[in-house]
Amino acid sequence: MISGLLILAAQTVPAAPTERPMVVVDERTVMREEPTPHGRIGTSTAYRISDAVPVRTMEFRKRVLHVGAAIGPHPLAHDEVYYVLSGEGVVSSGAETKPLKPGMAAYLYTGATVGIRQVGKTPLTLIVSYPIVTGAAH
Repeated sequence: MISGLLILAAQTVPAAPTERPMVVVDERTVMREEPTPHGRIGTSTAYRISDAVPVRTMEFRKRVLHVGAAIGPHPLAHDEVYYVLSGEGVVSSGAETKPLKPGMAAYLYTGATVGIRQVGKTPLTLIVSYPIVTGAAH
């Protein structure tokens, strides 16, 4: 009887999850020139880094907003972070606007209408990251 219970217990223990291998992406392989998202306000260089990662739960992208470009106002269906690598920009969330410079990040919340524009003489280089929400517009 005891051996039967041990066999039954062993059969109901869930298997350990299979560890997925890491994915290394060279940004040069995912780079493309395109209009900016959310309004096509100027041009940008997009590095769609996480697009090369299968079965992911987040987006991780680098985007260079060329001089005069902007990611137009759009509502968020998820929290989102803009991190500035170089250049200068102005980020908006609702009626609030703030300047951004290298080393600064803007944490933006679900439900806010947000946007960012390049200002100054040099392009604005950003890292943009957010969780994937099924059925959400990015």
